[in-house]
Amino acid sequence: FLLEPMAAKLVLPLLGGAPAVWNTCVVFFQAMLLAGYAYAHAGPAWLGVRRHAALHLLLLVGSFLTLQLTLDGAARSPEANPFVWLLLLLVRFIGLPFFLLATTAPLLQKWFCSTSHSAARDPYFLYSASNLGSLAGLLLYPIVVEPSLRLQTQASVWVFGYAAFALGSMLCAATLWRRSAQQSGAPDLPTSARETAAAIPWSRRFRWLVLALAPSSLMLAVTTFVSTDIAAVPLLWILPLALYLLTFVLAFSATSRYPRAIVDRALPLLILPLALFMILQINGPIAVVIPVHLLVFFLAALTCHRQVAEDRPDPAHLTEFYFWIALGGILGSLFNTLVAPLVFTAIVEYPTVLVLVCLLRRVPEGEKSVPRALRFAMPVAAGVFTLAVMLAGPRIESTVLRFGLLAVPAFLCLTVSRLRLPFAVGIGLMLLGSAFQPDPHGDVLSAERTFFGTYKVRLQEDGRYRSLSHGTTMHGMQSVAADTQTEPLSYYHRTGPFGEIVEAVPRASGHREIAVVGLGVGSLASYRRPDQRWTFFEIDPAVERIARRAEHFTYLASCADACTVVLGDARQSLKALDGNEYGVIVLDAFSSDAIPMHLVTREALQIYLARLAPGGVLAFHISNRHLDLEPVLARLAEGAQLTALIRRDRIPNDTSPDGKASSDWLVMTRSTEDFDALTTNRQWTPAATNPRVALWTDDFSNILAVLSRR
Repeated sequence: FLLEPMAAKLVLPLLGGAPAVWNTCVVFFQAMLLAGYAYAHAGPAWLGVRRHAALHLLLLVGSFLTLQLTLDGAARSPEANPFVWLLLLLVRFIGLPFFLLATTAPLLQKWFCSTSHSAARDPYFLYSASNLGSLAGLLLYPIVVEPSLRLQTQASVWVFGYAAFALGSMLCAATLWRRSAQQSGAPDLPTSARETAAAIPWSRRFRWLVLALAPSSLMLAVTTFVSTDIAAVPLLWILPLALYLLTFVLAFSATSRYPRAIVDRALPLLILPLALFMILQINGPIAVVIPVHLLVFFLAALTCHRQVAEDRPDPAHLTEFYFWIALGGILGSLFNTLVAPLVFTAIVEYPTVLVLVCLLRRVPEGEKSVPRALRFAMPVAAGVFTLAVMLAGPRIESTVLRFGLLAVPAFLCLTVSRLRLPFAVGIGLMLLGSAFQPDPHGDVLSAERTFFGTYKVRLQEDGRYRSLSHGTTMHGMQSVAADTQTEPLSYYHRTGPFGEIVEAVPRASGHREIAVVGLGVGSLASYRRPDQRWTFFEIDPAVERIARRAEHFTYLASCADACTVVLGDARQSLKALDGNEYGVIVLDAFSSDAIPMHLVTREALQIYLARLAPGGVLAFHISNRHLDLEPVLARLAEGAQLTALIRRDRIPNDTSPDGKASSDWLVMTRSTEDFDALTTNRQWTPAATNPRVALWTDDFSNILAVLSRR
């Protein structure tokens, strides 16, 4: 579990920092886990104990021949859906070592069962210990490893650790080999185990599968939520996964004494406010919202995994039991990562699996006091009331008032919280009713979902503007009126920081080529001068399709052949260019409200400078609700001996009537003489470093140091 976040961080720069990168990595890890469990289950039965131990020794030795913790020589990702490409890349670089790591828990427990140890008849406590070790490794990464060690150093340390693991596994296999050689055959199983072997019904296996599927899917749904609007970094990926592992530790521990009755009662009480957050699309403050999401996930995963642990079979079925758990885990991941983006245009999997958890949860024992006639009348009434509030939404401007009104259906659901099916129906109908609410930001003209996120084109401000949003963040807008269609709006308004940057750029020949990282709706194309060529670098083909639809946006169309779009990760694309020099390079690559971290490192800056013409300007759009990137970029500029200026443009209510939005922009130049017009503007001030923020590199970043306290 040190390898998981480390491998994901290695591949992140190849795919633009999208949160889906981690979700796809989780699918790979769970697929390897499933393969490892299948190997541990079927291998000894097919090959016999001695031959299987010999095969395991050969695989351990062979894994060192295939181990490669660098991505040198990796091909560029495809432009469309890189899901399969990323899986194959991970198989190529870390497939066999991770597969062997995945076999460890069930295989060692199976070998342990063949010993005469007093605990051999119930070895499931080792599964708890295994997950505890996984949790420790996972938490060490963001707290100790990532802030302290460069990425290549991390890889080297991990290889030494893997060598120690391989040596220990070889010793265990050799011990088993000698033991099996001294016996006439495989150890005899207890009679109860042989009887149980033929008695496990498929309904029981299906129950294990579903109870493992729900927490896995819920984990990725929560991960997508917390990383979409902050940053695609290991720290935020690890939180849900750490809680996921902790639930296994508590559920399978032989000594765990957590208050189970309190968990059973607390889960519905926390699901209700979470449902209200979803219905009202409340995403902040993050100090309140994220803990609620994480706590509900933790309790939901714990109640599911506890039921799995309590239904564990005789040790004779140990490896098969783990196989069904692993199969449920990967099916949950595939639903979120592969199926949902293809089937849904919005994040539907989160509320869907939340309702499934309501169906699977443990209900407190005791009298069900709700009259039978009201058991479904109450949840239906909750759904109808929610629908009424949603349809009346435009006339209820206060979020607090709407929250108060929705407390009524929440209370109706609370009355049936001790009844599994009625409560699930109530939550499901409330969430379904919310789907009929008018979009609070305007009329939705189109919606699309890809590997990189969800997109909506809206008609807003009484039909005056069309806008594009990615997740919860607007990525540009355009006036509907013909006489103002060519005007840049929102963050790119002519009276804002970027307008001042363009006016300050010299009109020399070296500034005829302009590069923009991040397309959005193409707003920046409206700044093109007749003698200039603008190149936009965009990772998601869907964004280009949206920007080129004339019925939505016309910025690119008005730019004609003088504006081109290069698809793929911008950093990789810029690096691959040979001989191109740009007078201005604009960094405006959002992943919802998060900027991909690999675009703000020392190595990334070196690529930009190699493509920047003499006297050229780097412009970074760093508007962000949660991260303050000023000290990061100031430190980069300091290290490269560049001049850095920043301007924070604040608008009351964040948007003015003429379509201007608040925005933060930072510029870098090789010399102050390149930017005399801005240095004399008092609104542009020198970017400030922070002693807490070290130089970010491809090998090092620290998200905790730049979390905004505004």
